[in-house]
Amino acid sequence: MSAPKNPVTGNPWHTLRQFTAARIGLGRAGVSQPTAPQLEFQLAHAQARDAVHLALDAEALARALAEGMAWPEDVSDAAPLLLHSAAESRAVYLQRPDLGRKLDPASRAALLARRPAPRQWDLAFVIADGLSALAIERNAPPFMRELTRRLAEEDWRIAPIAIVRQGRVAVGDEVGELLGAQAVVVLIGERPGLSSPDSMGLYLTWQPRAGLTDASRNCISNVRPAGLPYGEAAYKLHYLLSEARRRGLSGVELKDETGAPEGIARRDGPRFLL
Repeated sequence: MSAPKNPVTGNPWHTLRQFTAARIGLGRAGVSQPTAPQLEFQLAHAQARDAVHLALDAEALARALAEGMAWPEDVSDAAPLLLHSAAESRAVYLQRPDLGRKLDPASRAALLARRPAPRQWDLAFVIADGLSALAIERNAPPFMRELTRRLAEEDWRIAPIAIVRQGRVAVGDEVGELLGAQAVVVLIGERPGLSSPDSMGLYLTWQPRAGLTDASRNCISNVRPAGLPYGEAAYKLHYLLSEARRRGLSGVELKDETGAPEGIARRDGPRFLL
């Protein structure tokens, strides 16, 4: 008895899948998508939806951020600041992006009560759930371990870490301004894709203040093991931080002029476009 014929008609682009996680070259079964890729798509869609609605465990994150970090003593001895945006719930956050860009009254009052001197700190870190708390829980602690090892070799006055629930990128400008920081770096969960529910973004702003636009920020995106590795992301951010402090600017006037970081191996194998 002969073996049953494979019902899937192959696609000549199938060989290109070794270069990307994108859904290309899947073939077809009749006029439809094969069953296996269809089920994989449904799973990825469910994972993306779950990532958007997952609540951030800020207390667990705060504990993870204290483990294995090369923090200065004034940072390591200070408990992270647990803050909240003006979006009172996840539903409101998703429907009102503007409320995620500013602090709620209680959080703002808590920062004002600290009464910092103007530009007291060189650098503040704001960690926000964004559109994927999963991305923050998985990637923020190991990334910060890489970055703090680089910062420990230099003289940076670092403010206590702020963790913001229901936050968007611009909330970091308000937090950085109220803390009195020369620069702020926002770590935030990016909008999940159908192959990347755990992608983290990094946003740097020099002299943050409420009301700035994206033109004032530098962005490093897709930080995760399957995207931009932690070591390479830390290398790029450290460069941008150093240049921002040296030149007193960020955003469209500050370019990432780094090459491949020394000692960090890139993926081997042929390049499709080369």
